[in-house]
Amino acid sequence: MKLSYVHQGKNWEADFSSPQDLSIPLSVNGPRAWYVDSPVISPVMENGFVGSIERGGKVNFFNVFFNPHGHGTHTETYGHIDPKQYPISNWKGPYCAHALLITITPEVEGQDSIVRWSQIQKEVEIHMPLALIIRTLPNGNDKKSKNYSSTNFPYLESKVGEELNRLGVLHLLVDLPSVDREEDGGALACHHAYWGYPTNIRTEATISEMIYVDNEILDGLYCLYLQPPSFAMDAAPSRPVIYPTHLKQ
Repeated sequence: MKLSYVHQGKNWEADFSSPQDLSIPLSVNGPRAWYVDSPVISPVMENGFVGSIERGGKVNFFNVFFNPHGHGTHTETYGHIDPKQYPISNWKGPYCAHALLITITPEVEGQDSIVRWSQIQKEVEIHMPLALIIRTLPNGNDKKSKNYSSTNFPYLESKVGEELNRLGVLHLLVDLPSVDREEDGGALACHHAYWGYPTNIRTEATISEMIYVDNEILDGLYCLYLQPPSFAMDAAPSRPVIYPTHLKQ
């Protein structure tokens, strides 16, 4: 299946027969951050009802207790930093977007590892994507199960948020628990700059965190499909999927 679309006045075609999933499944063994315990997934057991076929029940019927920001791949709106918690159920897309995937080794500064605008500026300004996907190095399988709490993980400098805002990038996806420093006194500078909060809020812009981009997926241009579930809160677990794309002849 092919999908044709227009970006920057040019005709593109995405190959929907070759999806690449960038999500990490929500599970008790998945990654977590922000000092939360692992998710709790357990069958309903009430009044003789057994919500587990393995335990003798007729159906699987499980409760799940988790935190969207702390457990696995998730997508968030500006409600993450707004008192009204603008819900992701109010977000109307765009669900499909011309995307650029780039791989970066964060720069070391003291105890911090930082993704600088200067490291990604050239590629972003050449391609002018609607979505930017950042894979950081090293890119080990530990990203799929790591407990990031108290690790001072890499983050993006606020200028990245400022410039992506200026260029009209609507989806920012990173393989980190946050675009901001783990401990920053609540500043969340990159979040604020990216969303233009509070003076010029971009309600259609999203940030997706704790994705995983397999090493076999090459840097370059893709078509991103992003449609998180309709949660009445600022974030929800999500499954970003990218498809190869090329200029139509």
